[in-house]
Parts: sequence; C-alpha cells; structure tokens
Amino acid sequence: MTLLQDIASVVLMLGGAAFMLVGSVGIVRMPDFYTRTHAASKIDTLGIMLLLAGLAVYEGLTLATFKLVLVIVFVAAANPVGAHALARSARKAGLKPWYRGKPAEVEVE
Repeated sequence: MTLLQDIASVVLMLGGAAFMLVGSVGIVRMPDFYTRTHAASKIDTLGIMLLLAGLAVYEGLTLATFKLVLVIVFVAAANPVGAHALARSARKAGLKPWYRGKPAEVEVE
C-alpha cells in the first residue's frame, strides 16, 4: 500500500458516505413518493458506487477488486431500473405526483 492509494481510498469512501447522508436527508425532506424515490435512487447509487470504488482502490489489483468492479456495474444498472419500475407501478396504481401547494392524492377507480 502506498500513501497515495490510502488517501485515494479514504477520499472515495468519505465521498460515498457523504452522498449517502445527503440522500438520506433528501428522503426525509421531499414531499411525495416520486421525489423521495428520485433522491433514494440517484444519490444512494452514486454513494454506493463511490464506497465500492474506494474499497477497490484499497485492495489494489486483486480478484477482490475485479469482483467489486462487477458489483459497481450491477449497481449502476439495477438501481435506476428498480426505481423506475417502482415509480411506474405507483403511477399505474393511481398515485398522483405532488404539485406546488397540493398534496399527493390517490385516484379511486
């Protein structure tokens, strides 16, 4: 391990933790399901990817690094798709998005 590798891994992991913290605050502060889903999927995806990248840099060039890179690719592909599927099914179920000053309502059919 070199000092530069240690510093890079710590910076990446702290950046990932910071993004995940911001995403958690966004989930609490957003007004409706759709904006909360957006905060959870976008910010947490980036946070997890940065954390895993920090772990990969810390490991160096090993088989574990290859596995971490594969996990990063799968997270980058699966998390946005899952959030889209959640939002689409909520919309099909009748959950209306929040508009300025109007709370979200559920359509009754």
